Amino acid sequence: MYVSELGEQFHRARLEPAITHLDAASAGRSSNAVIGTVSAHLWREAERGSYVAADDRAAEIARDKRDIAQLIGHTPDELTYRESARAALRTLLTSWSLPMASTVWVAKNEFGPNLVEFERRGYAVRPLPDGDVYGHVDTDALENMLQFEQPDFIHVCHVGSMSGAVQPVARIVEIAHQVGVPVVADMAQAVGHVPTVTGADVVYGTSRKWLTGPRGVGFLAVRRDSLRPVEVDASQSFIAGMLGLGVAVSEVLQIGQQRVFRELAGIGRATRERLDGIGSWQVLEPIDEPSAIVTLAPPPGFQRADVHQARDKLFELGLLVTAADSWRAPLAGESSVLRISPHLDVTREQLDRLADALRTMGY
Repeated sequence: MYVSELGEQFHRARLEPAITHLDAASAGRSSNAVIGTVSAHLWREAERGSYVAADDRAAEIARDKRDIAQLIGHTPDELTYRESARAALRTLLTSWSLPMASTVWVAKNEFGPNLVEFERRGYAVRPLPDGDVYGHVDTDALENMLQFEQPDFIHVCHVGSMSGAVQPVARIVEIAHQVGVPVVADMAQAVGHVPTVTGADVVYGTSRKWLTGPRGVGFLAVRRDSLRPVEVDASQSFIAGMLGLGVAVSEVLQIGQQRVFRELAGIGRATRERLDGIGSWQVLEPIDEPSAIVTLAPPPGFQRADVHQARDKLFELGLLVTAADSWRAPLAGESSVLRISPHLDVTREQLDRLADALRTMGY
């Protein structure tokens, strides 16, 4: 029995997997239509030449940009493609005329590789205030901080790589804009997963996770009227991937993005309710957190290696999850967790299998 009403439709549109795939936060399973679009364009490039084949699809590329822009609340002319979310961030930081020794404020769930990019450029990084034990930003405390000091920009991971907590990005943007501070939103784990029209000045993300598009495609959207000059090269290096992403986005829009968000939030809740406390593994998000990323703290006494061994054992049993280490969110602590991220076609039987397997790995 599917947890989501959309589960059967989502599953039917895809190849039957050889495993139980509970790892959409790493890479979602593309639909047959996405795979067919990518492969068809590669064949077309071989037949007609790469540039001619791209010109043949100009209207589709323009339509796809409109669809992606609709998901994130930007305009198509503000959107460019890159090969990944990290490449998009690098492009932004290279192109943005920020002052030397800039200051950036980040939430505790900030992605570790993003911090590396900031540190490489000599930015001073300061954590935003926590509002609770789950790492949500305290927007009241942030509003007070901004009355006395302003960073050059705020960077926030809408949903992090090591937690299913959803940051209040729209409220952060509202508060920051009151004092003229721009906000950059990393939506790698958010787009296609949670509502992503936030008013952020910059949004970037990837195709391959919750949108279930092809790997090797990311996007960057820069609001023209709210930043210091940012000149971003409109690179279109992987046309087949861009077209595949366009199909993936159209599938979300055809279902209805708000319905997708509601269904994934329900899947997250059902997963947390089923797994919390099983074998002494503890869910680290609120039960009703509106995301489908679920992280489990290991039983007392487990070390990093034990979490990885648990992941490996689950894989041997045909259950694909992630062992998430602290490099993903170094500001949040040093513990390793199991990350479960089912998509729309997860079944209750699969969650039962996972719970039974975890029970044998606890104390």
